[in-house]
Amino acid sequence: MAHQKRRWTAEDIPDQSGRIAIVTGANTGIGYETARALAHRGAAVTLACRSREKGEAATGRIEADRPRGRVTFARLDLADVDQIRRFAGRFSTDHDRLDLLVNNAGVMVPPESRTAQGFELQFGVNHLGHFALTNLLLDLLRATPGSRVVSVSSAAHRMGKMSFDDLDFATRGYDAWAAYGQSKLANLLFTFELGRRLAAEGADVTAVAAHPGWTGTDLQRSSLVARLGNYVFAMKPPQGVLPTLRAATDPAVEGGDYYGPNGLGEMRGYPVKVGTADAARNEADAAQLWEVSEERTGVRFCSASV
Repeated sequence: MAHQKRRWTAEDIPDQSGRIAIVTGANTGIGYETARALAHRGAAVTLACRSREKGEAATGRIEADRPRGRVTFARLDLADVDQIRRFAGRFSTDHDRLDLLVNNAGVMVPPESRTAQGFELQFGVNHLGHFALTNLLLDLLRATPGSRVVSVSSAAHRMGKMSFDDLDFATRGYDAWAAYGQSKLANLLFTFELGRRLAAEGADVTAVAAHPGWTGTDLQRSSLVARLGNYVFAMKPPQGVLPTLRAATDPAVEGGDYYGPNGLGEMRGYPVKVGTADAARNEADAAQLWEVSEERTGVRFCSASV
């Protein structure tokens, strides 16, 4: 009988010594487990978090485990493009390379809220914030051979629809789940368009995506249904993080790959390449989303400065 490769786990993460990584939303859940695993493999990891108190506490917890890599906290509020610019400017001043950017932070079905620039919160944080951050850090990524951008989406992208005439739910009435699905679809459209643009210029930067299935984290705090479902379906974060870690570190990963759990409905299991909704591969929507995102954030793909 042919040998069957065993399941991919955190033990398969290659040595990360010498690599520099940023993980957004790293104070809890998937982000925290991503930062912890990378640091234990030797990476220098910046935990980019909105809350200084929570970010510093998470950094301290990882340091207490004596990782081989260095961990630092930096404040980043993805709901404010001006703050994103400041973060990217400081990071670019302090570093001459960036091997890995993990766009993990997100909000899920909150009450209707707006970002500092007035955008619907889920679209603003989950997509626009990471769009701006990635483009502002592209010079560092371009300067680093074999660098990688991993964006964390969700199976909820399958219920998403890009409503370009009302992205902020200003006229159709706010629907928290519809807004969440739209933002997660945007994550994938962004990833694939970023990959096309980088390939066109011959950049050695790989853009990939992942989703954690049903993983019980603080992300679900705004949804009673999701919190109740955690007791029945959810994986723990150390298991749910595996698709992100594989997308971030597996040498076999290629641009445009999308990783998720291999179980029923992609809710649980071990990380494998998974498919997407057809809407996520719509190149016309991806191009329109990119144009809208540049207009809204004031950050452009070719931006060489912050």
